[in-house]
Amino acid sequence: MTVSNFRESLEQHQVVIYFAAVIVAALAAVLAPALGMLETAINPALALMLFATFLQVPLAELGRAFRQLRFMAALLIANFVVVPLIVLLLIQFLPPDPLIRLGVLIVLLAPCIDYVVTFSHLGRADARGLLAATPLLLGVQMLLLPIYLGVMLGPDSRDLIQIEPFVHAFVWLIAVPLLLAGLVQFWGRISKTGARASDLLGLLPVPATALVLFIVICAVVPQLDAARASALQVLPVYIAFAVMAPIAGLIVGRLFRLPAARTRAVAFSAATRNSLVVLPLGLAVPGAVPILPAIIVTQTLVELLSELVYIRLISKAGRDLSAQQA
Repeated sequence: MTVSNFRESLEQHQVVIYFAAVIVAALAAVLAPALGMLETAINPALALMLFATFLQVPLAELGRAFRQLRFMAALLIANFVVVPLIVLLLIQFLPPDPLIRLGVLIVLLAPCIDYVVTFSHLGRADARGLLAATPLLLGVQMLLLPIYLGVMLGPDSRDLIQIEPFVHAFVWLIAVPLLLAGLVQFWGRISKTGARASDLLGLLPVPATALVLFIVICAVVPQLDAARASALQVLPVYIAFAVMAPIAGLIVGRLFRLPAARTRAVAFSAATRNSLVVLPLGLAVPGAVPILPAIIVTQTLVELLSELVYIRLISKAGRDLSAQQA
């Protein structure tokens, strides 16, 4: 089997691989609670996953992607204006505990930049456009997230939010992986060896994302028992968000008069959150364990199940919108 065929096989079966990673990790964590020590491996695994994600983005063509102004504007408005308003509404139904509210805010305010591309592709959205927007979405969320948290948490934010983890995340989870991906792509353009290396590294996205899911679930599941009550309190909010966010995304896409595939992409982006990447930010909060990791991973589990519904419904909604535009 060629590298290209193997990559296609991984991509075709990636949803099954992701769910298998979650199930195997949950069973492993129950049978061997010592796997909770894998928490220290989360950041390196995330850096690898983001490097693999950025490697898929044709960085030399990012300027052309950003010239798709209506699409980029719709993504930014949906994720950083409309979604925060939805979140501000939903947190009114949470208990006043600032740690619980922080956990919900930190995950729901950050748009996904990894497996959202997979699910949007399966939902007949413009996955390539969404992939090209990943560096922008990740950079903007790291800049705006501390501001949104400060506004929505009020005085409690001073005790809970530290800037250092955001700077650390920006450097090691955005700047360094993006730079390395750009160097590999440049190497691939000027050298046959670089081209072969680039092809082999192109196999990484699916295994790297599965690895992150495995490590995160192994690290957090042993803590779920101690934080079960908090996880159950946030569950209705996550379900409500899973219903409201994709509808809001579809509306924004239609208001911007985007083609059907791009409207679907905005819906997927609005509905899918960056729980894997923001988990280290949650772990850096004083007194975070076990409540914050449990709250963040609960959203991941709700979201993965929701994506299976989105694949069918958002695709159908996109067809309906396309017919109306015609």
